[in-house]
Amino acid sequence: TVSPQKQFYHCFGCGAHGTAIGFMMEYAGMGFVDAVKDLAGRTGMQVPEEEGRRREPHEGPRTVDLAEVMAKAAAWYREQLKHAPKAIDYLKRRGLTGEICKTFGIGYAPDGWRNLASAFAHYDDPLLEESGLVIVKPAEDGNEAETKRYDRFRDRIMFPIRSVQGEVIGFGGRVIDQG
Repeated sequence: TVSPQKQFYHCFGCGAHGTAIGFMMEYAGMGFVDAVKDLAGRTGMQVPEEEGRRREPHEGPRTVDLAEVMAKAAAWYREQLKHAPKAIDYLKRRGLTGEICKTFGIGYAPDGWRNLASAFAHYDDPLLEESGLVIVKPAEDGNEAETKRYDRFRDRIMFPIRSVQGEVIGFGGRVIDQG
């Protein structure tokens, strides 16, 4: 039940209860500030921010850079799907249409060890490893020149995982056939 007068909700089945802010935090996995902003936005209100408290992209370059890397990879995977009849046939057999794939940003990681090198000018960028897109395997003898870098996802249908804000924060990969 929801009590507008008392401004809380309570589920008699599972015992969950709280305020609208607590609900958004729990249901959508948001932090307190994001929950307040989301609820305010839904009612046409704007939350005032104190000077110096705003998070601008230049204040968090690492997070912004990771988001850009993930967005670029997602776009590249989507483009690869257009040129992969094997992946398209697989998706059609599973009942997914082109419209569904477009809506959800589904893509394809081609088979191969270093395909992302064609999407990223600097395949040795540490952000590719930090984002989980590339695996770095050090040489057994510690020789840095023999360190191997390769794509984590190969011959996979790619499903972008998005944050509440809509940014790609990860990927799920589905093996095609018996891979």
